[in-house]
Amino acid sequence: MTRLHEIVGEVFGAGATVPFSARLPGGASRETWALDVVAGEERHELVLRLDSSGAALEAGGSLASEATLMRAAYDAGVPVPAVVAAGESYILMTRVAGETIPRKILRDDAYAAARPRLAAQCGQALAAIHRMPPSCLAQDPDEDPLRRWRDVLDLLGEPHPVFELALRRLAADRPAGTRRTVVHGDFRNGNLIVGPDGIRAVLDWELAHLGDPLEDLGWLCVKAWRFGSPLPVGGFGAYDELIGAYEAAAGHPVDRDALRWWETFGVLKWGIICVMQTMRHLRGGARSVELAAIGRRVCENEWDLLRMLRGEPITPA
Repeated sequence: MTRLHEIVGEVFGAGATVPFSARLPGGASRETWALDVVAGEERHELVLRLDSSGAALEAGGSLASEATLMRAAYDAGVPVPAVVAAGESYILMTRVAGETIPRKILRDDAYAAARPRLAAQCGQALAAIHRMPPSCLAQDPDEDPLRRWRDVLDLLGEPHPVFELALRRLAADRPAGTRRTVVHGDFRNGNLIVGPDGIRAVLDWELAHLGDPLEDLGWLCVKAWRFGSPLPVGGFGAYDELIGAYEAAAGHPVDRDALRWWETFGVLKWGIICVMQTMRHLRGGARSVELAAIGRRVCENEWDLLRMLRGEPITPA
């Protein structure tokens, strides 16, 4: 709380007051606060993200780098909160009203009118992200994603034959990938603020990198982010809605075979992440019932991968 008031004073002046503040749930390495600031005659509804010690290394980049990305996204027409101020260890941004919890977005009556629009709005937002200048990225390793996740699986020391099979099949069938753009890296249901009118903001930019833009589209379609819905795009839409809107906004055709490859890659990636999270619990890094429960997701992803490798559509059982 001391740091919160220090930042408010730096940004708005010594006379600014904070009549409301509440820590938001989630984020073990980074704190997120909702706060109201009164400066003079104006009241500002804001969100503050704060690094804890070592969080930049854990999360993949500094909050200053993330602020640079968000400003570039805003300039490119991506719906994002406006950055009010940023430093190496914090971002202060406008608070956007809406919902992020997928279960509510997919089921509550308040979002019934928004749901049919979301897949197309995702396509438009992704096209805007892929127009962002690569210079906004703090670093550009441009690494091979298959090699990266093979190395992660090897380091875990856990035998998972289905993941090994998927890695080999994906390596053999890799699409050409002629475009390189800024990739959000975690664009999915759960990282979007949604209101009754649809998408209001895209969140969580710390995994942005240079890559194939279809990586973002494929990740959005991964079964885990459908949350029990039969609809393949985030649980709220169809492939044609996403692809049609993206092609119209981006001016680039979407190779559906390549999209299927990236969706398969996304299921593999999520499966390996589930192993990682479970090992954090089992090996004592972070004892957590939630991390332990994620272990049951591993076999679900293995089953989905086997079906995808056979060319079957993946829908809830």
